[in-house]
Amino acid sequence: MTPGFAPEGSDGAAPEGGGSSGGGPADAHVPPEVDQALRGLSSAYAEAVDRRDGEALASLFHPEGMLVVPRYPDELAPVVIRRGEAELRTVPDGLRRFVRTFHRTTDHVFTSGGEGGPSGPPGSVLGRVRCVAHHLRSDGPAGSGPPFVDTVWYLRYVDDYRRDGARWCFWRRELHLEWVEEHPVAAMGPSGG
Repeated sequence: MTPGFAPEGSDGAAPEGGGSSGGGPADAHVPPEVDQALRGLSSAYAEAVDRRDGEALASLFHPEGMLVVPRYPDELAPVVIRRGEAELRTVPDGLRRFVRTFHRTTDHVFTSGGEGGPSGPPGSVLGRVRCVAHHLRSDGPAGSGPPFVDTVWYLRYVDDYRRDGARWCFWRRELHLEWVEEHPVAAMGPSGG
């Protein structure tokens, strides 16, 4: 298991059989089809956020699921809770102040919950996913500096996945900010839609 990616409340030891990270083999406790489904869920989340699609975002969560995010810049730890479909649909609205966002996920680590797992009920899966999230904003009137600034969040998601019928979904997703950088943007092409 990748250092620093042990599930909350565990001793940090890797589960028997290794772990799932980067593009490596799936954890022995998580079948390859589950690994693939959860990676797809993570990618669909990034796409929904970048497209500002609240309906698509909410559909990735259990109807009673929640997203816990920081109150940046005051707090880097996850403290703001959005629970249920109605609140989750509004999450992308908070990103409308940015010209564009770009989320790149990597280092997926999945561990079965319940019996033999670190926490969560039987049948659940716990996950850690790293992400670099770019947030481009216009930085003032022309001639006063770079026209756009990229605020880059280096973060990790701590996830609790559950099945809802035949599909996997987020039961709880926490966004933990590791650090934040800002950079001027030299040029920006048209939006990829």
